[in-house]
Amino acid sequence: MTEALPTQSDPAEQTTRPVVRLLPGRDKRVRHGHPWIYSNEIVMDERAKALEPGTLAVVENAEGRAVGVFMFNPRTLVAARLLDRDAQATVDARFFARRLKQALVLRERLFDEPYYRLVHAEADLMPGLVIDRFGDLCAMQVNTAGMERLTLVLLDALERTLAPRTVVLRNDGAIRALEGLGQDVRVAKGEVTGPVKLVENGVAFFADILGGQKTGWFYDQRGNRAFMAALARKGGRVIDLYSHTGGFAIQAAVAGAGEVVAVDRSEPALALAERAARENGVATKCRFVRAEIFAEAEKRGDAGERFDVVIADPPAFVKSKKDLAAGVRGYRKLARLAARLTAPGGVLFMASCSHNVELETFTEQLRRGLADAGRSGRILRTAGAGPDHPVHPYLPESAYLKAVVLAVD
Repeated sequence: MTEALPTQSDPAEQTTRPVVRLLPGRDKRVRHGHPWIYSNEIVMDERAKALEPGTLAVVENAEGRAVGVFMFNPRTLVAARLLDRDAQATVDARFFARRLKQALVLRERLFDEPYYRLVHAEADLMPGLVIDRFGDLCAMQVNTAGMERLTLVLLDALERTLAPRTVVLRNDGAIRALEGLGQDVRVAKGEVTGPVKLVENGVAFFADILGGQKTGWFYDQRGNRAFMAALARKGGRVIDLYSHTGGFAIQAAVAGAGEVVAVDRSEPALALAERAARENGVATKCRFVRAEIFAEAEKRGDAGERFDVVIADPPAFVKSKKDLAAGVRGYRKLARLAARLTAPGGVLFMASCSHNVELETFTEQLRRGLADAGRSGRILRTAGAGPDHPVHPYLPESAYLKAVVLAVD
C-alpha cells in the first residue's frame, strides 16, 4: 500500500486545539511523569471519538487543569502520547529540531562515528518516531498516527538539524497497523543506489536500507557483538544462527576466530554478510549457509559438530501476547539445539527481542533448554540494547531486548 505524504506543513494550530478530558482521579500517572494515557482513562464521548487519529489535543484533568499537549488517537489502547507539558507549546519544525539536537548531542557523546540510532521514540521525547543514522543517510520510521500527520514537519526538522544527503521513510512496520496506518517505503530526499556501508565496533558492514529488516541494520546489539567477538578472539570455531547480515559473525572473524559459520534463511542478507567478510579481509575463514535454523542446528548437533562460541539471535518469537505460549516453547527448543552445538567449556549467547517475554521467563527457557540437552552452565552476562536505545523511566516494558551469555559445561 502506498500513501501520499501529508501536505500539512504545520498541523499544530495550538490556539484551536481540541480538549480531551480525563476521568475523575485518572490524572495521577500522567502528573507523575508517565507519557501515555490509556483509552479507559479518558472521557471518550462522541466529541472525542470524532477526532481524527493523530490530532494534537490539550488533555485536561477532571477539574479542567491542562496536563499537556498530546497526540490523540481515539481508536487505540494508548489513546494519548505526550508531546509537551506546556499545553500551548508550538509544535513545529523548530520544536522537533530542538529535540533532534538534544538526541544528536547525546549520540555524539556516545559514539565517535555517525552510525547509531539517533531517535528512539518516547525515550527521546518523540513518541512513535525512530531514526537510524548511517553517516549522511537517515532511515526514519513513523509508527503513530500523530507522527504520520507531522511527517513533513519532522523532515523539515531533520533537515535543520543534520541536513542528511538522503532520507528514507521505512514506514512498513507491522506496528503501524495498530494505529490504523498503511505500509510504505520511499526515498524522501536524495537517492539510494544500493546497500549502504556502515561501521560498527571498527568493522565495516552493508545494510539494505530499502528492503532489509526494520531499517536494514540492528544497532541494538552493538555492545553484545563486541562482547562476543572478544570471546572468539583466540582462534576457536564460531557458529552464528540467524546471522542476518553478519553482525556477530564478521566481528568474531575480525577479532580472531579461526572458523565462522553464518547461518540464515535469507539469501540477500547472507550476500551482504559475505560482502562484509570480503570488505574486512576475513572471507577465507567464513562460511555462509542458507538454511532453516532449527533444521540446520538439529542436523549439525546430530552429526556431533561442536563450536567454541554459539550465537543465536532470532527474530521475535512472540509478536503479541497470543503468541506467548508457542514463542516460549520456541526459545526453549532453540536453547536445547544451541546447547548441543556448544563445546564443553564453550560459550552460548542467546537473545530475545520479544517485548512480551520478560527476562525472567526468557532465562527460565534457557535453563530448561540447557537441561533438555543434558548440559549445565553458568550465566556470565545479562544485557540489553545499547545506549543509543535509551529507555523512558516510566516505560520499562520498552526495554525489549534481552541477551544472556552462558559458559556451558
